[in-house]
Amino acid sequence: MKPQELRALCLSFNAVVEDFPFNPETSVFKVLGKMFALTNLGARPLTVNLKCDPEDAIRLRAEHADLVVPGWHMNKRHWNTVTADGALPDTLLRELVEDSYDLVVAGLPRAERLRLDRP
Repeated sequence: MKPQELRALCLSFNAVVEDFPFNPETSVFKVLGKMFALTNLGARPLTVNLKCDPEDAIRLRAEHADLVVPGWHMNKRHWNTVTADGALPDTLLRELVEDSYDLVVAGLPRAERLRLDRP
């Protein structure tokens, strides 16, 4: 996946904004103020930190040992660093980004979740 495709994918979800709270190179994608993806779009190889269910995180790390590793500078139980340079199928990468978004949305207060469902 190319950097611009990853960025467009992250921004395609409802109520997502791109922020740069750490430095100008690190894109942080948030839904209603909560981070679900973190990446340096100019880095090679391209990697992205994504939230993940702890059991799924362990399974993914075992199945894709060199491409999915515990989240760098993150809570390693809940975050993975995923290499997005094309070795991992784009369909799987898209699912992981969507799962990260969904996990963060599920943790939002009910009123905010309902607000996301409105057009």
